[in-house]
Amino acid sequence: MSTAREQPIFSTRAHVFQIDPATKRNWIPAGKHALTVSYFYDATRNVYRIISIGGAKAIINSTVTPNMTFTKTSQKFGQWADSRANTVYGLGFASEQHLTQFAEKFQEVKEAARLAREKSQDGGELTSPALALAAHQVPPSPLVSANGPGDEKLFRSQSADVPGPAERERLKKMLSEGSVGEVQWEAEFFALQDSNNKLAGALREANAAAAQWRQQLEAQRAEAERLRQRVAELEAQAAVAEPPSVSEKEGPGQSLEQLEALVQTKDQEIQTLKSQTGATREALDATEREEAQQKVQDLETRNAELEHQLRATERSLEEARAERERARAEVGRAAQLLDVRLFELSELREGLARLAEGTP
Repeated sequence: MSTAREQPIFSTRAHVFQIDPATKRNWIPAGKHALTVSYFYDATRNVYRIISIGGAKAIINSTVTPNMTFTKTSQKFGQWADSRANTVYGLGFASEQHLTQFAEKFQEVKEAARLAREKSQDGGELTSPALALAAHQVPPSPLVSANGPGDEKLFRSQSADVPGPAERERLKKMLSEGSVGEVQWEAEFFALQDSNNKLAGALREANAAAAQWRQQLEAQRAEAERLRQRVAELEAQAAVAEPPSVSEKEGPGQSLEQLEALVQTKDQEIQTLKSQTGATREALDATEREEAQQKVQDLETRNAELEHQLRATERSLEEARAERERARAEVGRAAQLLDVRLFELSELREGLARLAEGTP
């Protein structure tokens, strides 16, 4: 593309897509970042083209014809079909305003192309309304670049006025400062990415710790329930304890008095055994109940501590999530700002290159 023959009319930034030639349904992105998309006017052939360069190749090279139609499919996305290239191009814009500006310019260029075709068919000269549109917007008028919401930056061609040494030094200084700024923005962008990765790692560790604490809490609750059941069983056993029966059979040769004395003696022994057995059993049951109750209290205290830790961990998780969202927002803003700075720097370099070409 020769800059002497083609002049830029309008430029903007957008994510470029092409329709999948196999399915004719899915979009294939041209890259991860937004690209410069420009309208160009070829004064020699009296045609208008939409061009976007990605790296060393042309992503879009579409000649605008009167039968083309630009369709808005959403608030920030539009598309048009190019029968010559046998494809459909799609553009994703940063805002609805950028999409509206591009669509309006498409309609203007389409109308100019129609008028140019009619004049060409009638044998008219190249001073058609199409050329009038280009002459009104291009040489040597400013290049309109929609690189920000409601923001238009003007770059005037200096090919007619050769800059002096002081002007060239000033332009070199501006270019150097722009490169330094670009490096600084890239460094900040990578620092934000590293911070986001650290926050994500901390969030994963907190999630793992919370899951472990939940498992411990469930185990402690199960142990407390088992001990409560054991205490209930011990209390039931103590309530239904039966006294031992003692029977003594005496020989038939003993007298009645001896039998009565022996019965009294045995009754005393039975009472003594009952008292001793009851006291021992009550002591054992009381000891077991106290131990079980102490374990239950300890477990309840531990459960309360674990629940407190769990609530603290959940608050930490929420704070980490909020911090990560803020970091993501900052990364997004930094990426957008870096994209704008890079776009401005590329335009500045193009302007310097044109100035250098015009310098003898």
